[in-house]
Amino acid sequence: MRTRRAFITLLGGAAATWPLVARAQQSAKLRTIGFAGLSTRAAESELVAAFTQRLRELGWMENRNITIEYRWSEGRTERFVQIAAEFIRLKVDVIVTSGTPQVLAAKQATAVIPIVFARVGDPLAIGLVASLARPGGNITGLSVQSNELAGKRIEILREVVPSLRRVAILANVGNPFSVVELGEAQAAARMLGLEFDTLEIRRAEDIAPAFEAIKGHAEALYVCPDGLVEANKIRINTSALGARLPTMHGYREYVQAGGLMSYGANLPDLYRRCADYVDKILRGTKPADIPVEQPTKFDIAINLTTAKALGLTIPSTLLARADEVIE
Repeated sequence: MRTRRAFITLLGGAAATWPLVARAQQSAKLRTIGFAGLSTRAAESELVAAFTQRLRELGWMENRNITIEYRWSEGRTERFVQIAAEFIRLKVDVIVTSGTPQVLAAKQATAVIPIVFARVGDPLAIGLVASLARPGGNITGLSVQSNELAGKRIEILREVVPSLRRVAILANVGNPFSVVELGEAQAAARMLGLEFDTLEIRRAEDIAPAFEAIKGHAEALYVCPDGLVEANKIRINTSALGARLPTMHGYREYVQAGGLMSYGANLPDLYRRCADYVDKILRGTKPADIPVEQPTKFDIAINLTTAKALGLTIPSTLLARADEVIE
């Protein structure tokens, strides 16, 4: 009888501890990351993979100790504010975002939730941070400084098209940083003695009229990278090919989507490094104390299939310098 009573007592004690275990498990709730994609999930799949892989290396596993809420803006300005509001409502622990307009929308929405930008043009010039070394506030991340690369891109374009006299420059003028890069590209064209046409867009519907406006005028197209442009990069590249225009882009992802060439920061590398920022913040470091960093890897990418369709021969010296050649 004593054995039976001991068993019942033991069973009752164990049952009493089960709610405690359950409560302990519930108290160790998942940390939530709000990931605001600049374009679409399909377009940014490689970047998401780089980001989540690095998080795993740092000990953060989805559905184990973190959950990631993904939202995709598709380059539409109205989505930037909506996504920021959703993340605030969800009470995420950190917001990951990119692109000047989307980062500004997140910053204007909250001064409390930490924000990490995976890529933004010039965070100091547009007032995102107090300084690169000590950002201050609730925001930090990686600066691509792509406007400084405009001159190099125009030079590479002329390497491929030595007879180039007139270049069209396409930019979303609703993006403050694209306006800065547009100015840099225009200045670079002037320095090289080139004439230029400016194609100003603010929405996807502006793309077709922009190409109509330069039909028979420009001999090449410089594309300022941006969320709206990224969401429509296949459309832009198809239109450029139809107009027989060699294209220069900011990132190799545009070349993988049919563009001719690109020169710029390696985006998967930036998103891996972005995960390091998130790791530090989730472990207690304040964004204000994490310096803004710049790219360390820059890629030249060339699409030989597109070159062939345009009847262009890529110089062997440029092919030798390329980091990625698509055939």
